[in-house]
Amino acid sequence: MAALAAALVLLLAACGSDSNDPDPDSGSAAAGSTPATTVSLQSVEGVGDVLVDSDGAALYTADQESDGRVRCTDDCADDWIPLTLSGDREPTGSDEVPGELGVTERPGGERQVSYDGKPLYSFADDGMAGVVTGDGLSDTFGGRLFSWQVVTAEGESAPVEEQPDPGPYG
Repeated sequence: MAALAAALVLLLAACGSDSNDPDPDSGSAAAGSTPATTVSLQSVEGVGDVLVDSDGAALYTADQESDGRVRCTDDCADDWIPLTLSGDREPTGSDEVPGELGVTERPGGERQVSYDGKPLYSFADDGMAGVVTGDGLSDTFGGRLFSWQVVTAEGESAPVEEQPDPGPYG
């Protein structure tokens, strides 16, 4: 019985991870490989070319953060997920990304990717790559109004304007 237990321990140890393999969550890449591009462009039907993160999620900015200062925190950051970087990594963009990528510091010290000085977020309700449902949305968190725009190749999309009431014959 003791020999069987020892064999089982050896088998489990052999199946464990190799400590020389990089941690996929650490932000470091294996020798000879390149880290994923932080921001690229993807065509979204009905919207155009949209900035997306490495998972293909559309990226948004809030009008209220146009000065580069992060205001979307706590509950807001549960719905509007900050695009952050680990360690001292710098954001990278595909050749098609027209603006300038940078980093801004979030309250608490996290490093958030910015585009032309504005912090970038994905929208939890988009649900999957290639979906844009948050463009033109406004919501309130902690008594503060936020107005969100998806970022396109041309810059932020124009805020969605309310259509005039067509009247009783429209």
